[in-house]
Amino acid sequence: MNIQIYGTRKCFDTKKAERYFKERNIKFQFIDLNEKALSKGELQSVKSAVSLNELINKEAKDYKALNLDQIRGLEMREELLLTHPKLYRTPIVRNGRKATVGYQPEIWKEWE
Repeated sequence: MNIQIYGTRKCFDTKKAERYFKERNIKFQFIDLNEKALSKGELQSVKSAVSLNELINKEAKDYKALNLDQIRGLEMREELLLTHPKLYRTPIVRNGRKATVGYQPEIWKEWE
């Protein structure tokens, strides 16, 4: 298993995801979205497992500031996600081609 957790240090669900894998002695790589955003290739990989709309945090301050609720085009939404990593719902947990958004231990159990 090659687990990657994308999130922020202040996110409660990201901390819970880290704890979940630590308790099971499963190694993971943490990527802080405040320091490094998903690359275009990583976003495509995650998008193949979950929808683009699931990745967008509608509660984020940037969501309203960028008028994302008015933007319907998926390509434009994708570009905004790539340039504004604070728009992501966290944690994004990847295991190869599989991915989840949010705290989803019932799915992670299937990966073990």
